[in-house]
Amino acid sequence: MTEQLFHVAAAPFEAARRVAILPEGHRARRLHGHSFLAKVRAQLPCGWGGFPGAEAGALSESLARAVDVLDYRDLNEFLPVPTDENLARWLHARLDVPEIASIGVQSTRDQGADLEGEGRVHVWRRFRFEAAHRLPNVPEGHQCGRMHGHGFEVILHADQSLADADMGVDFDRLATLWAPLQAELHHACLNEIPGLENPTSEMLSRWIWERLSSRLPALSWVTVYETATAGCHYDGTHYRIWKEQRFEAALSLSRAPEGDSRRRLHGHSYLLRLHLTAPLDRVLGWTVDYGDVKQLFNPVYRQLDHHRLDGLPHLSAADSGSLALWIRESVAGVLPQMDRIDLHETPGCGASLCWGELGPALPS
Repeated sequence: MTEQLFHVAAAPFEAARRVAILPEGHRARRLHGHSFLAKVRAQLPCGWGGFPGAEAGALSESLARAVDVLDYRDLNEFLPVPTDENLARWLHARLDVPEIASIGVQSTRDQGADLEGEGRVHVWRRFRFEAAHRLPNVPEGHQCGRMHGHGFEVILHADQSLADADMGVDFDRLATLWAPLQAELHHACLNEIPGLENPTSEMLSRWIWERLSSRLPALSWVTVYETATAGCHYDGTHYRIWKEQRFEAALSLSRAPEGDSRRRLHGHSYLLRLHLTAPLDRVLGWTVDYGDVKQLFNPVYRQLDHHRLDGLPHLSAADSGSLALWIRESVAGVLPQMDRIDLHETPGCGASLCWGELGPALPS
């Protein structure tokens, strides 16, 4: 796949709504409110926003302007049925941004809808369970061979274009389908559950897929967070893992015009997400060990954390897009399975560099 550089932005807004198409007695038919978060991903021309490196900031400002009209308002004044999906469509129609790849709206941390550029919508809902496990096939001395536990999180994604009901797939339906699995997984030792004798993130995501895909043909993929910084996506065929890291760094954007504050030396707390796709190791039950990803990336991480980025060797500029390209080149030899880098300089805002399949993956 040809390399693609996207810029991403996020903007919150507070609003009230009623969703009158829901069944009588449903709590969301009443006037209620949410802390919404809108997200956008776009393939912007270099220099869009005033100068090369300004793209992420300009995208963030454009999205903030678009949601400002919704902030502290009754959303039914703008949309007759203000679901997350319809809000994403409303924003898409009003956002003055070229080459939009996706727009997402989440009404809570645990539910939302993502609208792709061609009009396809994926709704999603997050669930959490607490469980113990050990990985029986890892090498002797590996920490995951010891019995331990996690607060696992699972996200179910459903493609509305494949839904068979008038309302498509709503959050309540996802919760109903998940409930029997929650009862089986919560406060359990995963190794004792048939089919999860080797309960890696990959095996768990497949186990969930196999139990839900026949009951929900619209199921797009399953996401499993083993920890807050690592997890796996599975779409019935492909596994994709990710590992997150954070680093603190300083920079100056020398291509910014005189008087622009970004020319001054400043800094960010960065979020970096590395995505990797590889065949499943049938013995170990994983594609790539999360610990190996962290260890192999560590020489690059040491150059980033608590350093000045615009002083890095062979880095043309220190904006998020240029830095993502630099990271790819720096680790290509040691992490050939990597096919996507998400780099956020502020929460939800930055760049996403992709040279593999775009999905399954979190929108960024």
